[in-house]
Amino acid sequence: MARKSIRQRNAEQRVRQQRVRDDARENRRPTRDDIARTLLWQMIVTAKQKKKRDEILDRLCDEIVAELVLQGFDMCESEVVFEALAEKYEPDIRPFRIKRYLEGKACTRGDQQ
Repeated sequence: MARKSIRQRNAEQRVRQQRVRDDARENRRPTRDDIARTLLWQMIVTAKQKKKRDEILDRLCDEIVAELVLQGFDMCESEVVFEALAEKYEPDIRPFRIKRYLEGKACTRGDQQ
């Protein structure tokens, strides 16, 4: 049996990947990025509600920026981006767009509400 060409393997991979994305959308499965954005927002909002707000936000910023620097990002630019997000994020205002394609879809699992 002859080995498939790179072009054919890539075409099959695109089909498989599209099926994975379609299934995730159909099942309303969040991506890693959806969870990461929500977690960061929740962490910043929670820190803002604490008594030592500035101290907690500074520590959170330091830890996130340190990790970004290890990945190769610029420290100053990373701090600027974090500070802009921290300034923007408020407890009563969710900064995320509604996923219109998820509206009106019922849960498929019996253990969810």
